[in-house]
Amino acid sequence: MNTFKILSMMLIAAATMSCGDNRPGGGDNPGGETKTSDVQTYVTTGDNTMHFDLVGRDFQEGTNMNFETTIYLKPQTQYQEFDGFGVALNGSACYNLMKMTKENREKLLRETFDPNTGMGYSYTRISIGASDFSLSDYTCCDQPGIENFALTSEETTYIIPILKEVLAINPQLKVMGSPWTCPRWMKVNDLSTKSAYNSWKGGQLNPDYYQDYATYFVKWIKAFEAEGIHIESVTVQNEPLNRGNSASLFMGWQECRDFVKTALGPAFETAGLTTKILVFDHNYNYDNLSDQQQYPLKIYGDALAAKYIDGAAYHNYGGSPTELDNIHKQAPDKNLYFTEHSIGTWNYQNFQDALMNDMRDVGMATITRWCKSVIVWNYMLDQERGPYRPGGCGTCYGLVEINNRDYTTLNRRATYFVIGHLAKALKPGSKRIDVKGYSTNLNIAAAENPDGTYGLVLQNMNDQGITITVDDGTHHFDVVMPAKSITSCVWKKD
Repeated sequence: MNTFKILSMMLIAAATMSCGDNRPGGGDNPGGETKTSDVQTYVTTGDNTMHFDLVGRDFQEGTNMNFETTIYLKPQTQYQEFDGFGVALNGSACYNLMKMTKENREKLLRETFDPNTGMGYSYTRISIGASDFSLSDYTCCDQPGIENFALTSEETTYIIPILKEVLAINPQLKVMGSPWTCPRWMKVNDLSTKSAYNSWKGGQLNPDYYQDYATYFVKWIKAFEAEGIHIESVTVQNEPLNRGNSASLFMGWQECRDFVKTALGPAFETAGLTTKILVFDHNYNYDNLSDQQQYPLKIYGDALAAKYIDGAAYHNYGGSPTELDNIHKQAPDKNLYFTEHSIGTWNYQNFQDALMNDMRDVGMATITRWCKSVIVWNYMLDQERGPYRPGGCGTCYGLVEINNRDYTTLNRRATYFVIGHLAKALKPGSKRIDVKGYSTNLNIAAAENPDGTYGLVLQNMNDQGITITVDDGTHHFDVVMPAKSITSCVWKKD
């Protein structure tokens, strides 16, 4: 029996004893650190036996002779800076979390968000008003007149308390806000007649209310900041080309451009807000609308609008992530973010396929194409895929599924571990660096972290386990990767 098979059997045996409940790390210290190994190595396997298990590795003495199976870190070649990796905390997720006991909720939140003893999720996305996973249809100003703005019970009872608990665990957490719709009294059926449109679904923003809607954003950001929650970024409109969501608003690129340059940007400037403005927040293929292709670039073409915009956000419900390369090539001074991917009955068939597909298509395909962040949708739903509103997504899963009969039993789906592996190794403020060498059926991403460590994420797509050597120019060590698995490594540079 060869060395790899012996090591692989030892790892899987240990995982089987400790991970039957699908907990990262398999015990009371999920993702916990080790003081004895040079390299903190975390492993999740497609066969569902290892779940973010910590397997220590040590630096090897002498010269590295495994040239054919070595990957080399090249920190002198750097790419984008990472802001963080995480998940949406919408009304439904926060409702389910608040149904847990405080002790169980804190344990789970630490597992997910703690950068030291947990996975270190570091970015979350919340809705500005209702989303398709809110407890009701609402905005924060449903009565006509911007002076009537106020947070609702959904924010004050569920979302803000959960955010405060997460921020106590991880003060580095970044928060992104996205509106699904403006208040209905600001909507029109079309821009030519400006006839009133009193529906949550569809419609367009009346240009006569651009200033009021900009004030709405400012008031929302300041209301959260009054609660001690800084809003790092906002997207102007979630899925602006989608008229059919249960809460939605059509906003073509011309409308977005005009709203940003005449109202939203100046309002942020006047209020002294540092919150970043992101445009688009929709699919790679622009929903196949010919006049909306390369939506962000058309807005960037207007200097008055572009000066207020940090970059563009994308979802993966249509098209190819190669569009990220196209946008970056033509606007390298603007940032890119990946802000939504859902799992559900249509794409989540089993743990192994989801683990492999989501790391390849959601994780690696975006961060190797200049995205600063990866945020998925959404954190927690119950076993009935709820709560969700009529017209919302009845086929979506949460990354964590909770049983609503006891609000204790949890099932962590594969995508939960995908984001965990990214967040643990590629820390906020890290710079993606180049990697050369062996890559047969491997997906690889590496970063130089601000705390003086290197982070490395490896995806073994092979049907068999492999052993590779990692060489950073100062140290080298072997990594044993089981078949169909993800491995994250973190180690000190010096």
